[in-house]
Amino acid sequence: HAAHERVLYERLKQQSQQGAVPSQPLLLPIKINVSPAEADLAEQATELFTELGFEINRSGPETIIIRAVPALMNNTDMEALIRDVLADLAQHGLSHRMENHGKQLLGTIACHSAVRAHRRLTIDEMNALLRDMERTENSGVCNHGRPTWVELSTNDLDKFFLRGQ
Repeated sequence: HAAHERVLYERLKQQSQQGAVPSQPLLLPIKINVSPAEADLAEQATELFTELGFEINRSGPETIIIRAVPALMNNTDMEALIRDVLADLAQHGLSHRMENHGKQLLGTIACHSAVRAHRRLTIDEMNALLRDMERTENSGVCNHGRPTWVELSTNDLDKFFLRGQ
């Protein structure tokens, strides 16, 4: 999770710096029931969501619709992600959002989009992730500062498997 999160974060950051994050329209839009305050906030943040690769529209006093998501995202709980982003926006406000808190917002998106813990990756997926890490800046730590890999010596492995005890 941590390694994939870092790779996604760096890609999102690069895309954001180049203008806008590429978007993928959803075949079936996602309807989310929210509070009136959250619906107001989502409506006010339409431009920000667009910059991040989302297409989100208000469809009622307590409903928002997600019609497109960042192209890098797949197998993501969109409702949980949007709720977290709205909570983040409510806490920090909209003014100069990307300038002041853009990294945190991109980090939230990357975290929600990264492969989940305990999901078994195929050999091809593992190799692709390793190649991506080789090309990614700061790939040694995730966005939260946790290491993405650890080097083990033969002695460390022997101790772990109780060899030579």
